[in-house]
Amino acid sequence: MSDSKDRIYQDAKGAVGAFEFDERVAHVFTDMINRSVPGYAMMLEMIGVISRRYAQAGTHCYDLGCSLGASTLAIRSNLEHFNASEDKPKVIGVDNSAAMVERCRVNMERMPSAIPTEILCQDIQSTPIENASIAVMNFTLQFIPLAQREDLLHRIAVNMKSGGAMVLSEKIEFAYADKQHTLFDLHHDFKRARGYSDLEIAQKRSALENVLVPETIEAHIERLQRAGFSQAYLWFQCFNFVSFLAIK
Repeated sequence: MSDSKDRIYQDAKGAVGAFEFDERVAHVFTDMINRSVPGYAMMLEMIGVISRRYAQAGTHCYDLGCSLGASTLAIRSNLEHFNASEDKPKVIGVDNSAAMVERCRVNMERMPSAIPTEILCQDIQSTPIENASIAVMNFTLQFIPLAQREDLLHRIAVNMKSGGAMVLSEKIEFAYADKQHTLFDLHHDFKRARGYSDLEIAQKRSALENVLVPETIEAHIERLQRAGFSQAYLWFQCFNFVSFLAIK
């Protein structure tokens, strides 16, 4: 069950299949995301900070698209001030990849907590959202079909307590070609600096094409507001990776 170095795309492939969160990816996911997403460690730390401020007693804190549970743990480890309470929040991680969920549950068991925690193998689009004070989608919405994104965010907002918070992290695109090319190229430079070859970068890009569909910062903020959040801010950006904070 130990994590390994990502070598999935190191050998030339005649045809690159669509990216899937399968057992191969689950096995190397920690290495993959840390070498692919600039600022990822800081985003996790700030998810914890945000959870500490906005989580409410007796509510649910959701990590939607929890993968191996990094965000789930960031949320849970910042709820210790509820440990003496009889009305602790409950942390719920959800992912539709059985391989990810299996490893996520092991990761939760390795770090016991008095905070109730449940890891579900479900499609987040059909997961009931109830009594939420925290919702995190850390690089998850970008894999949901465009036409279905607003309905999902609306369902989260409607079922969130007043004063609750959502963190939405995404890879984005830019409306202006020069900005798009510059920050896109810098992201590739980041991946090269982390040890990925040009072949690996190109083949993974092909695998993600039409699977991960990015949008602009403006599109995300406008959708969060339409979905029912009273405030929506960009709080983090590194190249073409961002995170938003939305308040109910």
